[in-house]
Amino acid sequence: MNETLTMLRGAADRMSKLVTEIGEDEFALPTPCADYDVKALINHLEWGASLFESLAQDGEFLPQKEYTGDFPDRVERMLAVWARPESWEGVSQGMGLPKSVLAHMALTDLVAHGWDLARATGRIYEVEEETAAALLAFAQQMAPTGRERGAFGEEVPVPESAPALDRFLGVIGRDPAWKP
Repeated sequence: MNETLTMLRGAADRMSKLVTEIGEDEFALPTPCADYDVKALINHLEWGASLFESLAQDGEFLPQKEYTGDFPDRVERMLAVWARPESWEGVSQGMGLPKSVLAHMALTDLVAHGWDLARATGRIYEVEEETAAALLAFAQQMAPTGRERGAFGEEVPVPESAPALDRFLGVIGRDPAWKP
């Protein structure tokens, strides 16, 4: 729990900083997620923070709502819930998955979409090697299910010698060389 929670905190802090730096003039930019421009991707992140907060508390699978611009507040509420030991116990009623898997899904969402937003807006995005390695291992394990459920794209070949973040991105269907 503590190791993943520390990684979640780092990813959330990076994402909050990134989201608050993005101006409205950048909202229409394309992202590596073909279905989302920058504004839609931030909206997806707002929903994700609320969703993972709900699921950690045995809540329901929430529908996505309109963009509100409150991602930093939402992700802080999510982190407050994951800081409780009981949030890591058992299986989520809303998704039927172990809560530890949901925490890794939240981390995957934050890091992958942080990279997406940074690429789309021309910003630098760095992740601790330990976090990237943990995400790579998780993604390799979850890839078939992730693709089946539409969460991951088809794997993009990335050399074994590439950094763990690039290999993680390739596993989930991102091209680490993507440019707008």
